[in-house]
Amino acid sequence: MIRGMDPVTERLRNFLQYVAIKLIDDPSQAQLKVAELGPKKVRFKLVLAQQDVAMLIGRNGFTASAIRSVLKAAAEKEGVQVNLQIHSHEEEAEMLAEEEG
Repeated sequence: MIRGMDPVTERLRNFLQYVAIKLIDDPSQAQLKVAELGPKKVRFKLVLAQQDVAMLIGRNGFTASAIRSVLKAAAEKEGVQVNLQIHSHEEEAEMLAEEEG
């Protein structure tokens, strides 16, 4: 368990990591960032290789929507609000540059 991380957050992280790894081609490029935004509010950010972003989002966003639905259902059962963002490494770098600039 990551130090200081709530056990519920850790379980949700493990679930998301397991599902994402099974659906993408290049797991070595995958990063899963977790931000606990409040006592019962968590943001997960998957940062992937560009081709894996398309694969994980799926046709018309159906795959990402299904993953979000299961993640939210598991979180709601524990009284936690979750948000899942999926980005490429390039998009993540652009966002970080904008935040710094």
